[in-house]
Amino acid sequence: MDKVKIKRALISVSDKSGLLELAKTLQSFGTEIISTGGTANALEAEGIKTINISDVTEFPEMLDGRVKTLHPAVHGGLLARRDLESHMKTIAEHGIVPIDMVVVNLYPFEATVAKPDVKREDAIENIDIGGPSMLRSAAKNADAVAVVVNPTRYGAVIEELKANEGALTLATRTELQKEVFQTTAAYDAAIAKYLGEQTDESGFPEWISMQFKKIQDCRYGENPHQRAAYYSELAPPAHALVNAQKMHGKELSFNNVLDMNAAWGTTEEFNVPCVVVVKHNNPCGVALAGDIADAYQKAWDADSLSAFGGVVALNRPVNKKIAEHMKTVFIEVVIAPGYDADALAILTQKKDIRLLTMDQKHNTHVGEKDFKKVDGGLLVQDMDVSTEDREDMKIVTKRHPSEQEWEDLLFAWRVGKRVKSNTIILAKDMVTVGIGAGQMSRVISATIAGIKAGERGQGSALSSDAYFPFRDGIEEAAKVGAAAVIQPGGSIRDEEVIAAANEFNMAMVFTGYRHFRH
Repeated sequence: MDKVKIKRALISVSDKSGLLELAKTLQSFGTEIISTGGTANALEAEGIKTINISDVTEFPEMLDGRVKTLHPAVHGGLLARRDLESHMKTIAEHGIVPIDMVVVNLYPFEATVAKPDVKREDAIENIDIGGPSMLRSAAKNADAVAVVVNPTRYGAVIEELKANEGALTLATRTELQKEVFQTTAAYDAAIAKYLGEQTDESGFPEWISMQFKKIQDCRYGENPHQRAAYYSELAPPAHALVNAQKMHGKELSFNNVLDMNAAWGTTEEFNVPCVVVVKHNNPCGVALAGDIADAYQKAWDADSLSAFGGVVALNRPVNKKIAEHMKTVFIEVVIAPGYDADALAILTQKKDIRLLTMDQKHNTHVGEKDFKKVDGGLLVQDMDVSTEDREDMKIVTKRHPSEQEWEDLLFAWRVGKRVKSNTIILAKDMVTVGIGAGQMSRVISATIAGIKAGERGQGSALSSDAYFPFRDGIEEAAKVGAAAVIQPGGSIRDEEVIAAANEFNMAMVFTGYRHFRH
């Protein structure tokens, strides 16, 4: 049947936002409203007449509310097919009246377990049983029953009820049906995830269930012939990139989001003012300074040729001085904790720039997992949040780094974590002067970094994301002018590599950690 008149509705919600207007609209069309506990009290307080669920089931709510709607009088009224005479005869024989609409949202399980000090018993009590059962029963019978799980739908439902004299169309019921099963699947996935984390000491449970909600369609993917969309976790942490707010500009593209992720993630490595310019998912310029405008200019100048059309991330608000430069160059996206009024006035004059705000956090991904899709499967690992301390590193050469070299080494080491392997970083005065990224040969990465640096490579600090397997990497470092090297160590030829560093009077530090980024 196309239109279904809503003669009887069952309403039981934990989130009561927007509910009153929906209930009043139903009441205006003579709809009987069945309700439970707190929902019934809230509606009655506003003058909405309700039928208590206990009067329908002829059983009291029991077990502290755990059992109230799990009854044939409810589920028979939802599941009976109106087009089958046998179904309608059966429910009539048992005194069951059909229910035409269910309005239910679920106990706030995800919000409960997101609390840092949540107790297991509180989490368990927030596992909804009756709610998902009613939703699924109603959704299965969407040919005859409307079911609303999301309060943001109330407005559209109200408009259609008014347009159709208290009825809803099959198209609407079908759309609501789809949303129910998406919601219950995500709800069960959240419960399974929590319980898995509680009971699996390895941190890698036997099953992983994930649910994501679409934020937007993208114009296309990495290339124009590929379709694409941008999705969010259902309850992303506050520091997640998906929470960035766009203040100006066109919709984000697929590649914009990838580059934003790389740029913003690099700023998270540092507490001091930091600016990162990313192109094709790799930093091309990174700088630290006491002043954010100074850091911006240094990061841009580090590789201004590559910076054209890039994404810029800053961990301090954008000011007028920075905006004055940005207006003269082509930048796809800027992401920062905020924008001064003068900066915003300047930058919003540019139609081809996207401006986003994001709360700045430092190294916020401890305990999170990193997922990589492969053909027919998924690789899961801990996020690389290791932050090695200088005190735990080992100086292996005759010459020790100077204090300035130490600062540049540690800076380059942090940046290298965020660059595709094989990675060589050349840094000087807390600015990247050359980056070799994503090469099959570490020596070629060093060569590329040297070409980028030119004369700026003299006296620089060099970081390698993995050990040098041969001395040729050190020889290449010497050609570009590197004075100090930081690397994991651990090669069977470490002594050969150390000897080469001593020959060139380089200082070399072993960290004991590798930071591949495939």
